[in-house]
Amino acid sequence: MLLSLQIENFALIDQMELEFGNGLNVLTGETGAGKSIILDAIDAALGGKVTSRLIRTGTSRAIVEAAFSLDQALATWLAEQEIELIDDASLVCSREMTVSGGSLRSRSRVNGVLVNRQLMAELRDRMVEITAQGQTVQVGQSAQVREWLDLYGGSAHLQEGEVVAAAFADYQQAKATLEKRRQSDRQRLQQLDLLTYQLQELEAANLSEPDELEQLEQERQRLSHVVELQQSSYQVYQALYQSDSDAPASADLLAQAESTLSDMVQYDSQLQPLLDLVSEAVAAVMEAGRQMSAYGEGLEADPQRLEMVEARIRELKQICRKYGPTLKEAIAYYQRIQSELEELNASEQSIEALEQHEQKCLNRLSQACTQLTQLRQQSAAQLEARLVAELKPLAMEKVQFQVEIVPTSPTASGADRITFLFSPNPGEPLQPLMAIASGGEMSRFLLALKACFSQSDSSRTLVFDEIDVGVSGRVAQAIAEKLHQLSQHHQVLCVTHQPLVAAMADRHFRVDKYTIEQPSAESNIQNPPARSEARRTAKSKIERTVVRVTPLDNLTTRREELATLAGGQSATEAIAFAESLLAQAAHRRQGAAHPRVGANGRSPLQE
Repeated sequence: MLLSLQIENFALIDQMELEFGNGLNVLTGETGAGKSIILDAIDAALGGKVTSRLIRTGTSRAIVEAAFSLDQALATWLAEQEIELIDDASLVCSREMTVSGGSLRSRSRVNGVLVNRQLMAELRDRMVEITAQGQTVQVGQSAQVREWLDLYGGSAHLQEGEVVAAAFADYQQAKATLEKRRQSDRQRLQQLDLLTYQLQELEAANLSEPDELEQLEQERQRLSHVVELQQSSYQVYQALYQSDSDAPASADLLAQAESTLSDMVQYDSQLQPLLDLVSEAVAAVMEAGRQMSAYGEGLEADPQRLEMVEARIRELKQICRKYGPTLKEAIAYYQRIQSELEELNASEQSIEALEQHEQKCLNRLSQACTQLTQLRQQSAAQLEARLVAELKPLAMEKVQFQVEIVPTSPTASGADRITFLFSPNPGEPLQPLMAIASGGEMSRFLLALKACFSQSDSSRTLVFDEIDVGVSGRVAQAIAEKLHQLSQHHQVLCVTHQPLVAAMADRHFRVDKYTIEQPSAESNIQNPPARSEARRTAKSKIERTVVRVTPLDNLTTRREELATLAGGQSATEAIAFAESLLAQAAHRRQGAAHPRVGANGRSPLQE
């Protein structure tokens, strides 16, 4: 419930503080007096759209603050958002708007904590619902009508709606995956052809050892220099073991040294280790000579083998240029594309699996949408009966109303296009409400629609902005009684020009617009002595328009305001009519269980 509203420098309001009560709160006043500014201020405090024009001329900063009563559900929501309570009874929403350099900046706070627009919108839905004749556009929007029907259906609709939304998300994901897979199929086939060719080429190369190329390079060197190696090996053999020249071989020289040392050891045993070394050297040189001789004898020219080696080297180098740059990396690439080819071949079968998965997701979505449609059809029948019952007391005894549900493609909100069909006159066919309803009929329809929801959510404040414009006296009385009915379960705030509606109010406020004089910006600058006093006085003040709100807390002020609404002036007949309206309103409220307590703890009608 809205407890109070503080406004500073907002539109035509310089400074204002209002206290509201439970039940029906009514704002009246002349056309253009500024009644809608009050509602705009409430909307701004709850995160509504604002422009720089809403900041009072001559100022650069506006503040709107609305205090609401706090219930347990709201306290729990605040705790979830990590917003601390100011006290156990109230919640404060504020909006600060500033203009600097031609740009508008605004900041919203809840209990002094800065909040973003999304969080403020969520809180607004919990706190206030504003209804005006301008909602005709919403009535024609299938999405809004669907939301109203689901709200009327309650938790069952909300739960099934969540199932539909989840199923739709799964279906969209499956569909996107399949579409992506289909689009990439051509690329897959191209890649498959390329990798198949590469695999065949690498398989034909028979790659096995990473160091094969180095081994072949060594073999080619040996085969290319057989003659040189034979000559050199013979020379080494002669130098080590057996020389054809007069010069002795290394083995002969070492043998002589060994013989001499043997004789010396007989006289000095300390030379034995040296003798052992020389003996080992003799044996080593002789063995090296024999191996070199065998090496030389084993060498022979092999042109065919050399040609094969060189061809293999060319093949491996070509492989390295394409898949390397080293043979080790080429072998690793060969192993990798084997795995990639297996995946590409397996993905050919995965398209069928993806198609089957997409169909399963679509089936689940269709099933969930069917369940939701059935719930909506049941709720639609209930809403049709309930709404007609609410409209009949509003001077629409012969009204026909139907909720049309037409199948559409599944979406996150279901597979239904929902339209309100309406016929206020007997014998006339049902047509879309937006297309045929007059302003007065639309007003009564919106009011009846809110009455249908009155039992489901009693925590929000219902705001009606001139919902009774363009209706006759009898219909105005019916609207007044319907507003009173709503006020049994909600706090209702209503802007009206109808004395019949105003008479039913629990709290009544009159909105007036005045012209006042304020000091000008130049008034603090000392005028030159030559200026006259009269001219200086004229320059020191300017005229400004302000809006003032007066609570009508006693029968006299209420009677006078109702007389003004009824007759335009407080003539005797108008006063008498106003008194009869108050008496009739009191009579109609008799027996109601709703406690009407004002901000001062007493009903205004009791004063």
